[in-house]
Amino acid sequence: MHTFEEWKKKLIIVRGGGDIATGTIYKLHQSRFPVLVLEIANPSCIRRTISFCEAVFDKEVEVEGVIAKRADSLREAFAIYEQGQIPVMIDENGSTIETLHPPVVVDAILAKKNIGTKIIDAPAVIGVGPGFCAGKDVDAVIETQRGHNLGRVIYEGEAAPNTGIPGRIAGYAKERVIHAPAAGNLHILKQIGEIVQAGDTIADIEGTPVKTVIGGVLRGMIREGYPVKKGLKIADVDPRVKEQENCYHISDKARCVAGGVLEAILHLSK
Repeated sequence: MHTFEEWKKKLIIVRGGGDIATGTIYKLHQSRFPVLVLEIANPSCIRRTISFCEAVFDKEVEVEGVIAKRADSLREAFAIYEQGQIPVMIDENGSTIETLHPPVVVDAILAKKNIGTKIIDAPAVIGVGPGFCAGKDVDAVIETQRGHNLGRVIYEGEAAPNTGIPGRIAGYAKERVIHAPAAGNLHILKQIGEIVQAGDTIADIEGTPVKTVIGGVLRGMIREGYPVKKGLKIADVDPRVKEQENCYHISDKARCVAGGVLEAILHLSK
């Protein structure tokens, strides 16, 4: 693919660049599909070390040897693609979709609801997780709930509803996830990858300490200075102390979901 016009005709647009979306973006890129990522201006990403959305802030981010860069125009996005990298653009409403008319759109925002994706956005439209109905607002839905159906492609109907309970790891579920005890700007005291103990203070929100419930590896933490709202998910602890390397690798769940997206794209291709 050598021209801007050829790139546009084969482009896959992925809305969202968080950790689950990054699994899909990575797999599509490694499978030689041209990908453009659309993100919001201030994503509240927890697993920052393995999320392409961090390019919004840092201009360039690397995940498992693949580089993503922020692009401020479509021409710049194409230039990044030509370098063998992944372009990330800030586009909160997905207006770039109407401009480009891509063959495939993947909504991997994981908002637990559809916030604007339509089945007419592209010849193949795929929704990741709950909030989409295959055959109504998307062509296919990818199951994201852990268990037997994780990664399954649904061509009629919806994914399992969000339970609000994180997946169980080493006997812990909701205890793994830490929510903001107050509103304000976050100050980080512990970094992703550090070993923490139950009751440790890992961050501070304008004088209010943020403490762990269990010990383990700090797998995720929202960005320094992020203006959090009370109750927002801001950190994640993996109780498996020996799994520190997982902080820097795409998760099994993200890879499984990515496989479902790739299957759906190939199945829906005309």
